Amino acid sequence: MSYELTIEPLGQTIEVEEGQTILDASLRAGIWLPHACCHGLCATCKVQVVDGEVDHGEASSFALMDFERTEGKTLACCARLESDVTIEAEIDEEPDAESIPVKDFPGTVTRIEKLTPTIKGIFITLDEAIHFQAGQYINLEIPGLGISRAFSLANAPGQGREVELNVRIVPGGAGTGYLHEELSVGDRLNLSGPYGRFFVRKSAGVPLIFMAGGSGLSSPRSMILDLLGEGCELPITLVYGQRNRAELYYHDEFLALAERHPNFRYVPALSDEAADSDWQGFRGFVHDAAKAHFDNDFRGHKAYLCGPPLMIDACISTLMQGRLFENDIYTEKFFSAADAQQVRSPLFKRV
Repeated sequence: MSYELTIEPLGQTIEVEEGQTILDASLRAGIWLPHACCHGLCATCKVQVVDGEVDHGEASSFALMDFERTEGKTLACCARLESDVTIEAEIDEEPDAESIPVKDFPGTVTRIEKLTPTIKGIFITLDEAIHFQAGQYINLEIPGLGISRAFSLANAPGQGREVELNVRIVPGGAGTGYLHEELSVGDRLNLSGPYGRFFVRKSAGVPLIFMAGGSGLSSPRSMILDLLGEGCELPITLVYGQRNRAELYYHDEFLALAERHPNFRYVPALSDEAADSDWQGFRGFVHDAAKAHFDNDFRGHKAYLCGPPLMIDACISTLMQGRLFENDIYTEKFFSAADAQQVRSPLFKRV
């Protein structure tokens, strides 16, 4: 059995299978709805039910209060149709966004590389190439565990059927533990995507700043490789932080890119490098390195942030102190059921 879902103000009608959520059906139809945690906890995907009946599913009573349910609101990531339904959603127009339907992609693990002591590069050759915008992510099914995990695509688009995922092991984490300790070359995996609206606003035509920490380098790397591959001549700066030199992966690649492309600057920063090491680069955190490099003046740029929540919050604060504001700062955080309570400031609900 299936029902029809009409999405206003777009005026588009799609088919929703029994048991499928409003969000999943919309994304698979190439219609983007605002969302973040996908666990019914953050309320980013709240929509108004104009007509029809829905089951609110596992929506948290804090994210969707009783009076809101009475008013006809629901969370798209949890809501399932019980009849034909019409909803109203707040959908921002993005001239640089591509409408790419989410699909399922089976593939085979072809390479596994140890990038750092805690991060592995997992290379998967898909049965069918995935079309995506640089900066987007996929959901990877973890074999045998009945769970999925979100990972940014670390390669540039249009590179054939092979995709690269950079996976940092999380102590005690079932998903990353499996990928680090049990996954082997030749194994079959299933992923779905692409997801997210973390992509370069190319039409803006202004200098770009990328700020990354840890395995959050994946998206910026994809974006930078894509921009330079297209011949972009705008100034591009990557400020990338790790704890120590052993964790600083793709360092040589970015040094080589900076040599080849006069418009690309690479600023690595180490926050916990041994005092007696031969490291000649910046010592400190990403936001401090950016502040020093730009002399605390970020006006006229677009900034793209990817990394741990604390790093992102510090970078946002630094950028705003340096006179770069909301409309020019973009970030996307991955939320799990455990950390979805740490919702971004409403000021940044759009990014």
